[in-house]
Amino acid sequence: MSGRVHSYETMGALDGPGLRLVVFLQGCPLRCRYCHNPDTWATDAGQEISVGEIVHRMQRLRPYFGRRGGLTLSGGEPLQQPEFCRDILLACRRLGVHSALDTSGGVWDETCREIVDLADLIILDIKATDPTAWQALTGRDAFAALADLLAHLRSTSHPVWVRQVVAEGLNDQPEDMLKLLDTVSGLRLERLELLPYHDLGRSKWERLGLQYAAHDLKPPRPEVLAALRKIIAVNWPTATDPKTAG
Repeated sequence: MSGRVHSYETMGALDGPGLRLVVFLQGCPLRCRYCHNPDTWATDAGQEISVGEIVHRMQRLRPYFGRRGGLTLSGGEPLQQPEFCRDILLACRRLGVHSALDTSGGVWDETCREIVDLADLIILDIKATDPTAWQALTGRDAFAALADLLAHLRSTSHPVWVRQVVAEGLNDQPEDMLKLLDTVSGLRLERLELLPYHDLGRSKWERLGLQYAAHDLKPPRPEVLAALRKIIAVNWPTATDPKTAG
């Protein structure tokens, strides 16, 4: 089995616990306004890589993983290549390597359900908390897929990290955080991170001949972001945001 890979991060420390091999898979059905990797969208780009090659790379890095590290499948949207994901995660299970799946939740079917169950951790990037806002931000009418994924995660008590990008005037009000908390209620939530919007991907859009779709967005003011993180900490103290952890 082989699939399309965009790139690797060999000592990733943000996408799951410990040090990790992060495999960024090629292809994404969403067109997020602030996407910082639009070069991952096309399904026919990147390199054709076999599961065996990824396992070999993982095994070489395994001494650095320690007891907490492992492999993370990211993208793009990894669930766009479900069979490839499944075989990589099965290899992780066989070798006793911790695995994480980093997804937007915009793709969902029975194969995706199997893949989610194979991963030790789900890292879920929640773009928005209602169908209208989600479609406006992602360019796709697929909020139902996210809702199905959330329902499955609630039913299985799977460990979950949640992330949301925050931008001024988009979702930087206290009520936005209460909506987010309501959206993730019932999950086995281990971490909830609020990430300030940035436009570091703008140059990639320009190189691809695309007009940057989030030119009107701005990062939240630092004091506003701190207040939003406090709302999260007060209402869900067991979901640690590393930005507020002592």
